[in-house]
Parts: sequence; C-alpha cells; structure tokens
Amino acid sequence: QVQLQESGGGSVQSGGSLRLSCAASGDTYSSYSMAWFRQAPGKEREGVAAIDMDGSTTYSDSVKGRFTISQDLAKNTVYLQMNSLKTEDTAMYYCAAKASTGWIPLSVGDYKYWGQGTQVTVSS
Repeated sequence: QVQLQESGGGSVQSGGSLRLSCAASGDTYSSYSMAWFRQAPGKEREGVAAIDMDGSTTYSDSVKGRFTISQDLAKNTVYLQMNSLKTEDTAMYYCAAKASTGWIPLSVGDYKYWGQGTQVTVSS
C-alpha cells in the first residue's frame, strides 16, 4: 500500500516553469514505478511522464523536451519539472504508482495508487 501526496501546483504565465512534487509513504517506495498524469476539464486523464526504480523514464510526445521527471529515493519523492509551459498544459496533475516490473507505461489502467491531484493553470 502506498499513499501519494502531490504539491507544487499553481498559476503561471505561458512560457513559465513549475515543479511538482509527489511524496510517497507506506510501502517501500523503491519497489514502485511512478508516473504523472493530467486531466483537463472535459478530457480524459492522460499520461505525461513515468520513471522506474532504475531511473529509466518515458514521456508523452506533448511534453517531451519540456518536462523532466526525476526522483529522490532517499526522500521517497518524485518530481515533475515543467518548463516552457503552454496554456494547453492547464490541468489537474496526478501522481500515480504501480509495482515495478521494468515496464513504465503511460496508461491509466496500469497504475494502482493515485494521489489527490494538484492544479496547474497556465495563462496566456
């Protein structure tokens, strides 16, 4: 069992940056793959980035080159550094976890544990 708590959301102008954090507690963090998802009003939740316990990463095409996922195993925390933000990045951002298998998909159904979300709003 893993509990996830996101933080770091807020409002920023287009072109700006934000860093999201997700603190994990409960079970052994290093046994899990972590991911960030987002959901805009009226749209389906979509995968943004994922990271495995060995540090391997994957990104959606829409954020590749702008967002960076990283983790601090000592702090049981995963981060999402978001640069060059666009208005279309506005969404609720969720942290998610699944047991590490060496595979880090960006599909909602593959992740078992979810945080409550943090809002990111990008204005023009």
